[in-house]
Amino acid sequence: MLESQEAGGTATTIASEIRIAQARAVLHSLTISIWANSFIALTTAAILWLHQPSDALIYWLSAVCGLNLARVFASVIIHRNDGAVRHTELTLRFLSGAAFVSGCLWAFVPFLGLAVEGDRAHAYVIFIIAGICAGSIIQSTAYSRVAILFGAPQMLAAVTSLLMTGSLIAVVVSVDVLLLMVMMFRSSLISEKNFIASHGDRLKAVSLARSLSKANAEIRHTNQQLEILASRDALTGLGNRAAFNLGLAEVLDRSRRDDSPVALMIIDLDGFKSINDTMGHSVGDAVLVELARRLQETARDRDLVVRLGGDEFAVVLEGPDAFARARAAATGFMARVAETIVVDDREVTTGTSIGLALFPDHARLPHELFACADIALYAAKDRGRRRICIFDPEMKWQLDRQRQLEIDVQAALAAGEIKVFFQPQVGLADGSVTGFEALIRWTHPSLGPVAPPEIVRAARAAHASEALTRHVAMASAKLVGDLPSMGLGGLSVAINVSPGEFSAYSLSSTLREVVELFGIDPSCFEVEITEEAMLDTVAAGAELGRLEQMGFRIAVDDFGMGHSSLAYLMDLKVDRLKIDRNFVSGIAKSRPNQALVSALVGMGHALSIDIVVEGVETAEDAEVLRMLGCRFGQGYLYGRPMPQDTLRTWIDNHAGNVRSIAAEA
Repeated sequence: MLESQEAGGTATTIASEIRIAQARAVLHSLTISIWANSFIALTTAAILWLHQPSDALIYWLSAVCGLNLARVFASVIIHRNDGAVRHTELTLRFLSGAAFVSGCLWAFVPFLGLAVEGDRAHAYVIFIIAGICAGSIIQSTAYSRVAILFGAPQMLAAVTSLLMTGSLIAVVVSVDVLLLMVMMFRSSLISEKNFIASHGDRLKAVSLARSLSKANAEIRHTNQQLEILASRDALTGLGNRAAFNLGLAEVLDRSRRDDSPVALMIIDLDGFKSINDTMGHSVGDAVLVELARRLQETARDRDLVVRLGGDEFAVVLEGPDAFARARAAATGFMARVAETIVVDDREVTTGTSIGLALFPDHARLPHELFACADIALYAAKDRGRRRICIFDPEMKWQLDRQRQLEIDVQAALAAGEIKVFFQPQVGLADGSVTGFEALIRWTHPSLGPVAPPEIVRAARAAHASEALTRHVAMASAKLVGDLPSMGLGGLSVAINVSPGEFSAYSLSSTLREVVELFGIDPSCFEVEITEEAMLDTVAAGAELGRLEQMGFRIAVDDFGMGHSSLAYLMDLKVDRLKIDRNFVSGIAKSRPNQALVSALVGMGHALSIDIVVEGVETAEDAEVLRMLGCRFGQGYLYGRPMPQDTLRTWIDNHAGNVRSIAAEA
């Protein structure tokens, strides 16, 4: 990132200086270009008039001259208002737009009466168009867009007029014209790059010279500079954490005296680590600098804007309208962050999560207010990221609950408090038991029942994912070993694996140790993964491949809710697809769900993959699913998840019910 330069009291980056130079260069050559344009238009119209007078020629010449007059008048206004400096981008856009309109007017020339009928006039027109395009490129070496926008319409029009004649010579010439156009436009782009490089080098040299000239003065002010650096972030130029701590305390003291509110925003970028990992820290630094600039633009001058560290920023807003301004600023910054950032010709996109807390509504002390905003930020990330969350006490309760679960999960595993239940899977045609799914249950001593996703998150945060998986696998292996005594030998037990586990430990090694310990066939284990895990080829692909080679069965859970790839389904040799319960519940009365399930069943049959439907709760739904071709089902209609101790009783009762139904049939 080039250092900003001070010129005329305004800090201007080298990049903006180059843009200014481009605008000035185009304006400088505009007058002679317009005069040449007008003269060539006049002579062209005169020659075509001599061949065949036409009202269209008069209209065209009037339009060209009128446009050129307007461009001259506009350039005078831009010069007087110093538009190249004060409104650089607007000036360049105007010059580009005017050039394009002029080019479009010149694009009519090949179609003006005699031009398409007389070979000599036609040849003259092509010659004139090529010449005027070449002249525009010569005059626009600093900014190629003007030349390209001016030349492209008329060159393409010339090619079109040639092709309309239908002759072989015309086709050959049109190809030549296209080649000439590409060469000229390429030359224009190269000229612009050379201009930018040359001007950039000159500005760098000037910057270096200025830096050297100020060296002695900077040495005399070393103490002052050190004090500034102590409170500034070296990368972005924003205040740092020390400045934030001091500034927040001062703002709260002032607000207590004035009895006015304060809003604190904590901002964290989403997925910034992947930018550093995949593109390098230099790109990451450039992104942080650009986002810091956008954050400053979104905030007001009196707002405290700081970089807390890494990819985390904070903004402190005070005044009667602090809350409303904070909401507006947060919304505006989220939109600005979503805009693409270009670093070294590479496009970078990211998002942000924002937590918002208020003084005195949520807290009265600086550290308490920061904690509230941080909790809100945590909630924003937990709810899917790229959102704004305002603190409320419920968030703190949920966070405290999650942290308590993280503290207690390892002890609960060791004490056997986390139970493994099993839900049966049956054949829809005859009700026979075809397998089981292992599900975790935990009743916390003080927090009560804990949902399975909460258990998984707590285990991951406590680095106990491998222990949790081993616990479930051991219970499942024990069931597999006991099934023959229940008359159900050869059936499989499914265990669920979350996407994060593939990068946390070696799942294949853990499961191999369990099956070797119990001496069971790996095919009696079915590993259920989500669609997201299947598509994460970096973290999950190798592990899934090893599991498949060992003989473990692979199933895709909640199928239809994500973005599965058929290629992955075939490459990994998936054994089962489990259709999500959202498509199954109430399917007897839902035509769209029936059509969707029918399509998924057909796909499964085509790929030789078994289909299991989850969430079957009514006999009516079960019958419709059976008629749609589903072979296997799972749900409360057949049995709820239960511990292994009660499983034998359920199996005996279920077998009796199946025999009774068969006898009645």
